[in-house]
Amino acid sequence: MLRALCRPAGLLLVAGGLLSGCGSLPERQAADGPPARSVDLSRIPDAVPRPEPRSKYGNPPSYVVNGRRYYVLPDSKGYVERGIASWYGTKFHGRRAAIGEPYDMFSMSAAHKTLPLPTYVEVTNLENGRKVIVRVNDRGPFKANRLIDLSYAAAAKLGIVESGTGLVEVRALDPQAPRQKQDSAPSTESGIQVNAQPPPEPAHLQKLPPPGAARPPNQAAAATGNSPPRIFLQVGAFSERRNAERLSRWLLKRLQEPHRARIRIVHHGSAAAPLYRVHIGPLDGVEAADRMTRTLEPLGLGEPHLVIQ
Repeated sequence: MLRALCRPAGLLLVAGGLLSGCGSLPERQAADGPPARSVDLSRIPDAVPRPEPRSKYGNPPSYVVNGRRYYVLPDSKGYVERGIASWYGTKFHGRRAAIGEPYDMFSMSAAHKTLPLPTYVEVTNLENGRKVIVRVNDRGPFKANRLIDLSYAAAAKLGIVESGTGLVEVRALDPQAPRQKQDSAPSTESGIQVNAQPPPEPAHLQKLPPPGAARPPNQAAAATGNSPPRIFLQVGAFSERRNAERLSRWLLKRLQEPHRARIRIVHHGSAAAPLYRVHIGPLDGVEAADRMTRTLEPLGLGEPHLVIQ
């Protein structure tokens, strides 16, 4: 993570402003947790979206954490994505967030890697339907497969404090637009592509060009109905099905027990511009997704993209 109030402590200077530094290495993390006293969540209102200027802190064009470069979005218009939420509490309470303000674990706030600071977002727990509105004022989380880091109060309202993580949808709000109009706006499918290095055997595959990390794409909308959300890892995207099939066969040879998982090829796009995505899953929860990500790491495919449907 990229803030003084996250793991590990320290400051990181990057172009465009001072951002607090935070990492994701477990051996460097000290204990974090909820407050010792009980909290009446009913007395903590959601953040109220209001027009704010872009902060002079925490909004460089890009920055690097743990060897990976992240590009801050020019704006948050139309941003909708699904992923895993985590939260942070007592360890960082009162310490400076990337935007320059002190972190308050009792505020309705959050950290995000690429949304401009500040941005107001609606966060929906996909497993219980609870919703909160938070103000993004920090950078992070930088652990693989994590989309947003919530304050203790926001995580408690969503019901993910005990589990530590939750499957969520994050939707940016426009403070100047009527709320009813935002709620009716459909979540759109995006062309998610993974900039994975080709493995040794299928090295000649012609993959689609990388998506241009300057603007990470939105996540696909969830399936309709009341079925629980399912987790997949996307490990490749191709313009030709045969290349997707070749990667699938290559993976099946290497994902032996106990790491074997189902691999599917999902067809998106049109007949003129098809897109074949290679997914691993469904995986049995967040921990299983994290384990599979670690299993894939030495295969040279790059960091997989989490897909929740």
